[in-house]
Amino acid sequence: MKNYVTLLQKELTESFRNGKWIWLPIAFMIIGISQPITTYYMPQILESAGNLPEGTVIEIPVPSGSEVLATTLSQFGTIGSLLFVLAAMGVIANERQNGALTLVMVRPVSAIQYIASKWTGQILIALIAFLLSYGLTFYYTNLLFDPIEWELVISSFLIYSLWIIFIISVLILAGTLLKSASGIAAVSIVVLGGLSVVSNLFTKYTAWSPTNLRAHASAILIDGKLLDHGLTVIITTIALSLLCLILATARFRRFERY
Repeated sequence: MKNYVTLLQKELTESFRNGKWIWLPIAFMIIGISQPITTYYMPQILESAGNLPEGTVIEIPVPSGSEVLATTLSQFGTIGSLLFVLAAMGVIANERQNGALTLVMVRPVSAIQYIASKWTGQILIALIAFLLSYGLTFYYTNLLFDPIEWELVISSFLIYSLWIIFIISVLILAGTLLKSASGIAAVSIVVLGGLSVVSNLFTKYTAWSPTNLRAHASAILIDGKLLDHGLTVIITTIALSLLCLILATARFRRFERY
């Protein structure tokens, strides 16, 4: 346990030194607050764009606060996923290439301690960035639109956090399979994107898919409850995330310790 805590502290310190604790939250906060602000001022934006006939009246239905926040989650689902991939793609690969991994593993450190510290560190950074962004978006949405019950916001945050944990789990597994950070990013994007495409094409047979978490998080905001098969999606996502962690540990033990 002591080795795990030491490795986790090392991971968090390195992330602070390379600026990940700064640029990732800032990027997420920009994505988050841009949605309610843009939606609120959309009539003025269209009017100032010009090229409209004289006397044109722009009337856009005012969405509810829940709808605005749900739309923000969809933005996180695309751009946000790419940001997570960029942030975590080199977490193992960089230490392989600069030789730091060899210095770590000559000490009494087990594979599970090393993988778990990487996994936990990246999840903490990602969830804190998401929390700051989601909280700021919630504030501006309440300010510009009708209020949203904070219980719904917390529930949607927890559901969406499972999707973030799944992304990090896939990245950690890819990091033990490949040595190139670009290759890790490409494989992770293909896996996550492919799963999303398959889930959209074969909705009847992929109700269990972790990609459906985004829809369930949005449904909580709008309807106050999960969609059908919500519990199945949650259990499957947790199981697949743990499976990725187990496979990453087994792969790392086989190719790094021996």
